[in-house]
Amino acid sequence: MTHKSKSWTRIKNLGKSKKDLDLAKLFKKDDTRGISFNASIADIELDFSKSKITKKALMEFEKLAKELDLQGKIFDLLQGKITNNTEKRSVGHVWLRSRNFRPKSILGVGEIDAVQSSFLDFSDKVRAGVVKGFTGESFTDVVNIGIGGSDLGPAMVYQALGHSHDGKINCHYVSNIDELEISTVLRKLNPAKTLIVVTSKTFTTSETLKNAAYAKNWLVQSLGDIATKFHFVAISANSRESQKFGIETDRIFPFWDWVGGRFSLMSSVGISIALGYGSEVFTALQKGASKVDQTLTNIDYKTNAAFIHAAINIWNLNILKLNSLAVIPYSSALSRFPAFLQQLWMESNGKSVDKQGRAVKLATCPIIFGEPGTNSQHSFFQLLHQGTDIIPVEFIIVKDNQGQDSFFHKSLIANALAQSFVLAFGKSKKELKEENTVGDLISHKEMKGNRPSMILTVPKIDATNLGELIAFYETSVIIQGLLLNINSFDQWGVELGKKTAEKMLNVLQNDDKLDFDSGTNNQIKNFRD
Repeated sequence: MTHKSKSWTRIKNLGKSKKDLDLAKLFKKDDTRGISFNASIADIELDFSKSKITKKALMEFEKLAKELDLQGKIFDLLQGKITNNTEKRSVGHVWLRSRNFRPKSILGVGEIDAVQSSFLDFSDKVRAGVVKGFTGESFTDVVNIGIGGSDLGPAMVYQALGHSHDGKINCHYVSNIDELEISTVLRKLNPAKTLIVVTSKTFTTSETLKNAAYAKNWLVQSLGDIATKFHFVAISANSRESQKFGIETDRIFPFWDWVGGRFSLMSSVGISIALGYGSEVFTALQKGASKVDQTLTNIDYKTNAAFIHAAINIWNLNILKLNSLAVIPYSSALSRFPAFLQQLWMESNGKSVDKQGRAVKLATCPIIFGEPGTNSQHSFFQLLHQGTDIIPVEFIIVKDNQGQDSFFHKSLIANALAQSFVLAFGKSKKELKEENTVGDLISHKEMKGNRPSMILTVPKIDATNLGELIAFYETSVIIQGLLLNINSFDQWGVELGKKTAEKMLNVLQNDDKLDFDSGTNNQIKNFRD
């Protein structure tokens, strides 16, 4: 148990003296901190100099990793041993993009290349106009219907790469069980030129199937029943249900139970990326992720940025008692990245029992939120700078200017660096007095600083670097879960809510007896009335 380990005891002791964790003092004490507290993985650079952590504490996290045999646990995961113990499943999303990790004994692993070749070939044929709709017209639009990992990842990547879109195929994403969402999307499209991708591993997900039925009805009303087999694709492990829906066998692309939803982006679930940008972009995304994967077989705890990132987040949660995290990408292209990260991180590590079912004694996951800078600066940064809660911030910046005007890019970088600086060092009453600030305004303008942040730098926004960024966070989240001895790969809290919603729907549809709590019963009664 992590909290009983010798290393964890030493980590706790290092965090007792808060005066040793003052950022201004740490920088003054070590004038090389801004350089030495940097690490990298693949092409990603992590500046953690403004995190409230010391070299001694990081050394103890190295010892903790060794004491808990973190490397052995990662090796077991890569080799296909049951890591998702509550569902008795292996965890194999890494196998999709890194061939040298593929265990031959796991069912489905031998099919990875054939399945990928099939859906990428299909995507390229759609883009080339070889695969056409029922009326013989080429497809111009794709509607991706899914929810959770079947939506957040593909939608995030599609938007992130928008600056390089060639205009051939426009992709649209529908996830919510809200008629206004899907009707608004479909109203703009021509059924004869629209391909619909339905993504559901079991092909029983209620939200997805409801939206799929709506889309099918929209298509059939315009083109007739026969059009379904020309205009629908299924991403599912349930071929039988997909065929019953009316989807042709050669347009059903599977993925496997060892690919969890929030880790499924680089399986056939990501077909909309290939449809929107081409197979070479999809494979570049995988190659970028694989660069990070290659560091997993022999982790250097002193230099591996993903491990250091994981250690600092556990430190912030449990030693500094900082329960939230703001992720701020200084790139509009990454505007959906915080939402993607919310599912990846909070659904994975938002757990209160360990792998053995015992109550955990440590905090496992921060509350994650974020919006792009500089918009967020004019929204919730007031709270980040002067609020009563101290919230760590992760800034994501892009090194290369991919636009035409360098001033825009320099302004973005300047703002990101300025926010990190002010969070760390603030503005003292003494400085305000020297600036002749009026007396009663001094307390309002004072910023105490000493608020931690990290800066992640990616070279540019392209498929390769985006793949690296995704794999970086996947790796950090998994390492945190392994160090905390929790199962990062199940989501029973999600399942209970879904089952209860089904029961609630039956009551709403059939006027069944009200047997919930008085508040819920009253809400149902008001809805019926």
